[in-house]
Amino acid sequence: MIYYVIIAVVALALGFLGAYLMLGVFNKRAKRELEAEAELLKKKKEIEAKERFIALKAEHEQQVQQRNAKVQAAEVKIQQREMQLSQRQSELQRKMNEVEAKSENIEQQLTALENKKRETEHLNRQAKEQLETISGLSAEQAKERLVETLKEEAKTNALSYINEIMDEAKMTANKEAKKIVVQTIQRVATETAIENSVTVFHIDSDEVKGRIIGREGRNIRALEAATGVEIIVDDTPEAIVLSAFDPVRREIARLSLHQLVTDGRIHPARIEEIVNKVRKQVEEEIIETGKRTTIDLGIHGLHPELIRMVGKMKYRSSYGQNLLQHSREVANLCATMASELGLNPKKAKRAGLLHDIGKVPDDEPELPHALLGMRLAEKYKEKPEICNAIGSHHDEVEMETMLAPIVQVCDAISGARPGARREIVEAYIKRLNDLENLALSYPGVIKTYAIQAGRELRVIVGAEKLDDKETELLSFDIAKKIQDEMTYPGQVKITVIRETRAVSYAK
Repeated sequence: MIYYVIIAVVALALGFLGAYLMLGVFNKRAKRELEAEAELLKKKKEIEAKERFIALKAEHEQQVQQRNAKVQAAEVKIQQREMQLSQRQSELQRKMNEVEAKSENIEQQLTALENKKRETEHLNRQAKEQLETISGLSAEQAKERLVETLKEEAKTNALSYINEIMDEAKMTANKEAKKIVVQTIQRVATETAIENSVTVFHIDSDEVKGRIIGREGRNIRALEAATGVEIIVDDTPEAIVLSAFDPVRREIARLSLHQLVTDGRIHPARIEEIVNKVRKQVEEEIIETGKRTTIDLGIHGLHPELIRMVGKMKYRSSYGQNLLQHSREVANLCATMASELGLNPKKAKRAGLLHDIGKVPDDEPELPHALLGMRLAEKYKEKPEICNAIGSHHDEVEMETMLAPIVQVCDAISGARPGARREIVEAYIKRLNDLENLALSYPGVIKTYAIQAGRELRVIVGAEKLDDKETELLSFDIAKKIQDEMTYPGQVKITVIRETRAVSYAK
């Protein structure tokens, strides 16, 4: 048993010994293999490092070559720039030389010009002195004469030019203007008879005069006090004259007399009652007339006070022409002409109706009726173009719209047509005399004749005193002075006659 144990122990020891020996052998072999692998890896790494070094070296050399190429290119550019700069420098130097040469040449020319200028001034002074010596005039005197001559020539040329323009305008515009005016007049049908203000009250017999006068004149005094009208009872058969500046008062007095005479009861108390009643009736009739007029003309939105003034025009006349009929006619003319010209006919009709409201105010301020009418229109909130047309239809204010000349023209058409107005004989004769005397005030005028009811003025001048150009200028000056200083209907034609007559007698 022990034997077997010893054998087992010996066998085990031998096993351990063999294993140890085998392990040593294996370690040496592994070590050699590891060393061989390490050597191979080392050689491989060295080869890779050499290859990397070669690649980096090649890359570096390539970069160095590129940099060298860039440096060489930059050097080439720098050399080219240096060459260009040198060329420019030489060119600039050449130009500077040329400029210096030109500058020297210009200085020489300036010096020559200065010398010539001094010579010219010297020659001008000599020529001026010679001219003054020859003409006997100083330079200032000669200049003044030259200016006067140029003024006369310019004035004559301007006059001729104005006449040419006026003739051309008449040829082109006169035809169209006449066409529009004629069409406007033809399209407006109005009465041509004059409606006079009533100033005479007719009675059936002279017995009524005593009843109107009353005992000790009480009736007539009461009637005059109530109406504000002077009642003239004279020897005129079957007529009593009513005298008052206010046509409304005159109408109230006429209607009151008519009712009193018809009724037969004439005494102070009845007179006051009838006059008050008639005054209210007339006021109502005035308002009704204004409303009816605005409705007939198609005018809306008028202030009630303006409507009353329009109705009041019925009892007012201007040169014998009834003011309301005149205003209605002007309104229709304005609307027609505005339509022909492509403007607003309603505004034109409104301005035409209101253009003379300054003739029928409740008070009587010292203003032209056109300005007063414009202020009334402004007071009652009429539009600015309407107010301007009212105020400028007699040129008291400046015209601002096309509506203003239309109202002015239509007012002249209504007042100047045949049968529209009466003119006092004394005023007519005075106007003709003023025309003739105005023309006689000019030097060289021998005789003057106002013909065609003052529509034409013929002026005879001395042939030895005025020449043809001065005659033409005289016609223009007379026309302008008449236009500025006189008032006249329509237009006045000025004809200046210059003729030379040679008279001999055979004996």
